Amino acid sequence: MTEFLKAPKGTFDVLPPDGQELLRVRSVLGEHIQAAGYSYIETPTFEDTSLFVRGVGQSTDVVSKEMYSFTTKGDDDLTLRPEGTASVMRAVLEHGIHKGALPAKLWYSGSFYRYERPQAGRFRHFSQVGAEAIGSNDPVLDAELIVVAMDSFKALGLKRVNLLLNSLGDSSDRPAYRQALVKFLSGLDLDEATRERAAINPLRVLDDKREVVRAQLLDAPVMTDFLSDHNRAHFDKVQALLTSAGIEWTKAPHLVRGLDYYTRTAFEFVHDGLGAQSAVGGGGRYDGLSGSLGGPDLPSVGWAIGVDRTLLAMRAEEVLAQQSAVPVVDVFAVPIGQAASDLAFDIVTALRRAGISADLAVDGRGLKGAMKSADRTGAKIAIVMGERDLEQGVVQLKTMETGEQVSVPIADAVSGVISALKSAPGRKSL
Repeated sequence: MTEFLKAPKGTFDVLPPDGQELLRVRSVLGEHIQAAGYSYIETPTFEDTSLFVRGVGQSTDVVSKEMYSFTTKGDDDLTLRPEGTASVMRAVLEHGIHKGALPAKLWYSGSFYRYERPQAGRFRHFSQVGAEAIGSNDPVLDAELIVVAMDSFKALGLKRVNLLLNSLGDSSDRPAYRQALVKFLSGLDLDEATRERAAINPLRVLDDKREVVRAQLLDAPVMTDFLSDHNRAHFDKVQALLTSAGIEWTKAPHLVRGLDYYTRTAFEFVHDGLGAQSAVGGGGRYDGLSGSLGGPDLPSVGWAIGVDRTLLAMRAEEVLAQQSAVPVVDVFAVPIGQAASDLAFDIVTALRRAGISADLAVDGRGLKGAMKSADRTGAKIAIVMGERDLEQGVVQLKTMETGEQVSVPIADAVSGVISALKSAPGRKSL
C-alpha cells in the first residue's frame, strides 16, 4: 500500500481549531497596526537572491546558511524570502513610494522560509506579521511600533511577553566600538568559523546562541558605552516615550539581532514559555538599508512578529480559546428529503447574504444525525423542514437552547430567523 505523502521536514500544518486562533492573531495584530495609520503591502514570496545578500548581509546566518535559493529555467537566481523588510524596501524604491509623503507606514503578513535545524518554536516555514515606518529619523516611530506590538500582545491575553531593548549606534560611533570588540574577541577561545565571522562583522558574534560562546561574552564591551551624543539622545527619547506609554523593558546591552541592516534602536519581544527559542518577534532601526539597495537615504524602523511563536506563547499561558473543530454558526438548516435540501440551500444562501453565519446538513442525513450536527456548531436556531412542512408551505424554527419550536411560512423564513435570533439565548460554549 502506498504511504500518504507528508509535509516537508521542518514544516507543519495548522489544523482546526488552531487555524481560527492563527487567524485571530493576524487579525488582532493587523487591527492595531492599521489603527496607528499603517497601510497594507504585499510582496512576492520569492525575490532576486541579491536583494537579501545586499540587504540582510553576507555575514549573517540567514544569508550564509539558511536561504532557499534556486536558479530558474530562465537562469534567474531567486530566493524564497527569509524575512520581509528587504522586500518592502525594494518595493518602496521600485515604485517610488519614497518620493511621496514620508514616513511611509506599511504593514504585511505572509509566509517566510529559512533552512534551519527544526526544533520547538523554530521551523523552516513560518508566518509573520510585520510593520515598517520608512523615511524618518524620529524616535517617536521607534516607540510607536513597540507600543503597538505590546498592546497587541495584551489584546491577545498575553501577560508574559517581555521587551528587551538596546541601541546599536551607527557609522558615527560604530568604528570605536568595533575596535574595542575586535580586541576583546581576539582574546577568546573561538573556533575558526566564528573568527572568520568576526573578521567580517564582529557584532555577529554577539548573536551567537551557543553556550560555549555566550559564556565568554559576559564581559564584552557594550555599544551603549560608545554612543555619540546624537544617538544617545535618540535612545533616551525612545525610553522616555515608552515610559510615558506605560511600557516596561529590560536593557539588553549585547542584543544585536540577526540581520546586518540594524542601526540604533534594536529590540526583541521574548516569552518565558517558549524554551530556548524565546523570541516571539523583534526589530529595530535600519537607517542604511535603502542605501545598500541603491536607494537614497531613508532612515527607517520596523518589526516582525512570528504568528506561530505567538500561538505557542498563548498556549503556554493557556489563553487559547477553547474552540470546537466545527465552525460556530448562528443558524443550522436541517432538511429531510431532496426537495427540502434544495430549499435549505436557498434559505442558507439568503441568510449568508444578509450577514448571518449559517450552515446546513448534507449527504441526506437523517433528522437525528442532522440535529447532532446542528448542536455541535453551537447554532442558536435550527431550521427544520421535511416533506410535510413543504406541503404546508412552512419551515420549523427551533431555538436550540430552550427547544421551543415555531412554524413560519417559507416566504418569511429569512425574516423569521432574523427575528428569532434577536430573542434567542446566547450561543452555547463549545
